[in-house]
Amino acid sequence: MPVSKSEFDSLPPCDFYTPAELLEADQMYTVYEIARLLQGLDPDAEIDQGTEDVLLDWTIPWIMNNADDLVVAEPRSDDEPAHYGLKEEEEGDETDADDSSGDEADDDTE
Repeated sequence: MPVSKSEFDSLPPCDFYTPAELLEADQMYTVYEIARLLQGLDPDAEIDQGTEDVLLDWTIPWIMNNADDLVVAEPRSDDEPAHYGLKEEEEGDETDADDSSGDEADDDTE
């Protein structure tokens, strides 16, 4: 049943890390490691299975929501999970941004 907001002492914003804030650019992480990082823990911190299950419930949608900013490496073996990391910015992305700003300047002069 819903609860009145007035019953809570504090209602901070529901902010989540961006991939760039959470992950090191030169590292790849399992979903389990990302789950820990999202909670401010070390990626290899020991946690109980129940806590890990709850963290994964938050982490999997976070990965899906941020998929455009991530790369995935398939498992190297059958007993290893996939690894996720930051997508590197491509040179073409910067060039396209420069070209579009130049196009806008051309459009303004016509």
